[in-house]
Amino acid sequence: MPTFRYPCPGCRTTNSLHDADCDFEGVDWPDIERAYTDLLAVLTREPNGMAEPALRSAVDGEWSGLHKAALSTLEREQRIVEEDGSLRLLTAAEFKELVSEPTREPMRTLYEHGSVPGCHDNAVFAMIAWYEMVGLSWAETKENVVEWLHTSGAWDRGGFEEASPAELVEKKRHVYESGYGWKEKAQAAKRVIEHAR
Repeated sequence: MPTFRYPCPGCRTTNSLHDADCDFEGVDWPDIERAYTDLLAVLTREPNGMAEPALRSAVDGEWSGLHKAALSTLEREQRIVEEDGSLRLLTAAEFKELVSEPTREPMRTLYEHGSVPGCHDNAVFAMIAWYEMVGLSWAETKENVVEWLHTSGAWDRGGFEEASPAELVEKKRHVYESGYGWKEKAQAAKRVIEHAR
């Protein structure tokens, strides 16, 4: 089941230790969480969504810059989608399906073309870190990465020391548990994949 950690809309921290130049430095952490929950409480009652002006009016208390920033974060992270002028909160199943196939570069190249010898470590690392970042559980992450290794042809290309994709992914569980970022490893893997084509 996908999770959400209420990141600061300015610097993405999930606690009161903000980056030095964050616009929300000094804002009490419960206020940041409340901005998200104000939005989510309204949108969970409206499964068909609502226009942004109606959402602003329906939020408990006064609409603030923090609410606007939280809404932008939820839209950027694809938790909320705009359809026909209405903002709609995706269900957990819809969100899981949406993020299971990365569409942002360089992850899209990794996902579509699979890993090649010379970038396996970076590619698998990036895929695991991606699924952790979007909020999938370890079981969902492992399932998606194993499936990706098969469907992308990466496993069939060889170059792995492990006996199975599941063994490979399990050996990389520390990437998921430590919350490493995905972008640098994905860019390095993409360069190798594009050179191999």
